[in-house]
Amino acid sequence: MNTIRRRTFLKGSVATGFAAVAATSGLLRPTEVLAAAWPKSAFKSKKLDKSIKNLFGSSKVTASKAIKIKAPIQAENGAVVPLSVSTTLANVTAIGVFVEKNPSPLATSVDLPGATAFYSARIKMGKTSAIHVIVKSGGKLHVAKKTIKVTVGGCGG
Repeated sequence: MNTIRRRTFLKGSVATGFAAVAATSGLLRPTEVLAAAWPKSAFKSKKLDKSIKNLFGSSKVTASKAIKIKAPIQAENGAVVPLSVSTTLANVTAIGVFVEKNPSPLATSVDLPGATAFYSARIKMGKTSAIHVIVKSGGKLHVAKKTIKVTVGGCGG
């Protein structure tokens, strides 16, 4: 029993040592890797259409009944609003969730190349608002909307 703990400790120590050496020598730069995929302009946009355009390259969307949003009708706490999105659309490559009345409308997004078109997250909502779920499928943008009533604000409210 003691030998197993010692081995686990040694493996962890060696791995941590290698990671520390790689980070200090400049071989490992996690902030640069993460920043490359971060849609900064979409998150900084203050208007819904501009945020959609900055994320997907276009703001031309078509309403779709193939997108299903599962979220509460009323959220007791706007800081943590659970939602899940599923769709039967083919060739889904991305999903974006936008909160119309938030200071920054883009709440979350995910790229799904070759994955099942299902996404679940917890978002912040400042006040009662419509959420817009946009699914990129076959190079086109499809949208579904749902209004969620918020009783206690989450974005500084």
